Amino acid sequence: MSSAPFATSTGAARIHWTEAGVERSALWRSESGFVAPTRVAVVDDTLTADAALRLIKAGTGLLWRGDYHNARQLLQALGRRIDGGRRPKDADLTQAFRRHRTEAARRAELLGLLLVPLDADLGVALRRAPDVREACAETWGAPSNASNTSDASEVSEASEASVTSLRELIGIVGAHEWRRKGVAIPALDDRIHAHYGVFSPVRGEYLDLVATAPLPEQPHALVAFDIGTGTGVIAAILARRGVAHVVGTDQSPRAIACARDNLARLDLDDRVEVVDADLFPTGRADLVVCNPPWIPASAVTATDHAVYDPDSRMLRGFLGGLADHLLPHGEGWLIISDIAERLGLRSRSTLLDLIDAAGLTVVSRLDTRPTHPRAADPSDPLHAARAAEVTSLWRLAAAVPFDGL
Repeated sequence: MSSAPFATSTGAARIHWTEAGVERSALWRSESGFVAPTRVAVVDDTLTADAALRLIKAGTGLLWRGDYHNARQLLQALGRRIDGGRRPKDADLTQAFRRHRTEAARRAELLGLLLVPLDADLGVALRRAPDVREACAETWGAPSNASNTSDASEVSEASEASVTSLRELIGIVGAHEWRRKGVAIPALDDRIHAHYGVFSPVRGEYLDLVATAPLPEQPHALVAFDIGTGTGVIAAILARRGVAHVVGTDQSPRAIACARDNLARLDLDDRVEVVDADLFPTGRADLVVCNPPWIPASAVTATDHAVYDPDSRMLRGFLGGLADHLLPHGEGWLIISDIAERLGLRSRSTLLDLIDAAGLTVVSRLDTRPTHPRAADPSDPLHAARAAEVTSLWRLAAAVPFDGL
């Protein structure tokens, strides 16, 4: 899945507050795209969770000056209080989905108001804070005065003190650990390492479909496109299956860098090219594969774009342009779950109509069931949809094959 560009409030945005009678400001960092709070209170370990909840509900940012581990405990306590007021499950899955999205967005907004200060070198300026500089440099770029980071080719826009939310910082550190460890991909007999903000292939069932679907004849002579390459995992599987040349496309600079890193590590960069393109590269291919975001709903944060596809933009764009990018007798593979259908957000007939309107025909469909833990979690408000979900690889061909004229 692709990670589309998202306008965040990092860069020139600043946060302002008064501390000890002095007006202060710092660079504001928010990967979720939240604007800096206009009201900021400087707080420490003496603040109770109930008092903190009242402040954040009023829109006040809490700039933490106490112990780092106490800040983490406060964040957990706030989360429990916010979650405690949730309503029972909705019988209607569409309503359940909408409520779930609204509550999740509100929860993220509130918890994002517990703030931590960062030094110019991206270290957390708090007692007992862990060393997060490498993780932060991977996300924001190394400070210009640093030369020994893991990604020194990237330089942050400013080398000065900054402020970010503790919740986002924890997410950045977690993503760093996932990037370091990687995700095992049986189809590659290797691991894929996702960068921050790039969809991680933790749900491997759809990759098994890519690894087993019948390829057009003579794979050693094939050209394939991987639309929205993300980590490059699908492109890598196709190359390992013998496809001669693969072009992966993406619009996200992070995804492009991530895919190139993975393909170089897998020693496949001589057969897989990664380019910056909106959907299709130039030319035609024997095989064009796309794994678009599965849910046609608005993305709220930067990382939502890997899951949510507003008005099915990417799906429509892929289907609408596929016939014009296939060689004679070529195939397009659409990898998509029916979760949107089960949530009442898009019907099966709508998908079939899009395929038909694009001048495409269905060659066959390969299905698989989810294996991720949430599919077996009855406490999930969307459990009924997740438990019944089917992920499919649709083999598509042009109704009238391109003849080169």
